[in-house]
Amino acid sequence: MTDKVLFVDDEENILHSIKRELRKRFQIHTAGSGIEALEVLKNEGPFAVIVSDMRMPGMDGIQLLAAVKDQYPDTIRLMLTGNADQETAIEAVNKGQIFRFLNKPCPTPTLVMAIALAQRQYRLVNAERELLDKTLKGAITVLSEVLSLASPLAFSSGLRVKSLVGEIARKLQMDNIWQLEIAALISQIGCITLPPDTLYKLYAGQELAAQEEAMYRDHPQIGSKLLEKIPRLEEVAAIIAHQLLPYSALAESRNIKEEVSLGAQILRMAIDFDALLHRDWKRTEALAHLESQPGEYNPELLKILTGIKLGPENERVVAVELRDMSAGMIVEQDIEALNGVLIAPKGQEVTWSLIKGLKNFAQQVGVKEPILVRVRQ
Repeated sequence: MTDKVLFVDDEENILHSIKRELRKRFQIHTAGSGIEALEVLKNEGPFAVIVSDMRMPGMDGIQLLAAVKDQYPDTIRLMLTGNADQETAIEAVNKGQIFRFLNKPCPTPTLVMAIALAQRQYRLVNAERELLDKTLKGAITVLSEVLSLASPLAFSSGLRVKSLVGEIARKLQMDNIWQLEIAALISQIGCITLPPDTLYKLYAGQELAAQEEAMYRDHPQIGSKLLEKIPRLEEVAAIIAHQLLPYSALAESRNIKEEVSLGAQILRMAIDFDALLHRDWKRTEALAHLESQPGEYNPELLKILTGIKLGPENERVVAVELRDMSAGMIVEQDIEALNGVLIAPKGQEVTWSLIKGLKNFAQQVGVKEPILVRVRQ
């Protein structure tokens, strides 16, 4: 995180005065115009706080802080101006989502307190993001890996689908992409309640019996109930709960939040597309199959999916011994123990924990070698 503060004012003597008074308390940078401020933010950022004057030639303070809000949303925005009319204040707050509105001349103690509070707000926002990015997502990734070892058929697709939904979400410029990625990673957590034979049928694309179909249809609600107990995963749980609903039902529902509806649409399309690919369907065949079912998938999302490249083009398939496997490889053919037990299905990404599990199987039962994997050249 940063503690840097950017002051913007077209009067050079004011900038010198501020720098002189505050340099011992804060790491101060200055800019003499809105355009210059944006250049400083671009070349010397990130900044924790920006304090801008209102009346400046060219780009005024409201325009500048509105641009900062769009381009650098984490930077906390303050306005310092001699124009204390109510209309200016309202416009500044609405367009720039300003943290504090200060009047000139502003006493130094008041300015110091406002900047300190803004820095504190910046740290809080970024600490929360760091918690989500590193702690929560890391914990969920570990959970996904553990589940993939316990039930590889149910959870092997998590990392693949996560990459796919993340790419789609970035194309759509969605907020909170981390929620959709976590939903993808553990979307099948409710499948831990399904019998192994049912999972094998699902993996092979075979038709399920009525009772098996009913059990499978229940898995999103089971997964959702497990996750909704975890703080900050309420929306993730909701996306997982609605992952089997067709696009037509999600689009028409007024009881489902828009973010949840779109997330569930993306998740279902990605899971079904991934399943077809790993039943050895060609990409064009899989896309055509999804497009041939009106009302099941969002047509706009299918267009985005068509334009996404899956994995780097410089991959090749090689046969390796277990001792030569490394994290990041992709299993190209089911890995089985010598007794026929499936250890890792085709398409699963090789992780450190999977390699450890394979070595344990090799010592106790034996693993069929060589193993076909995809690697980057």
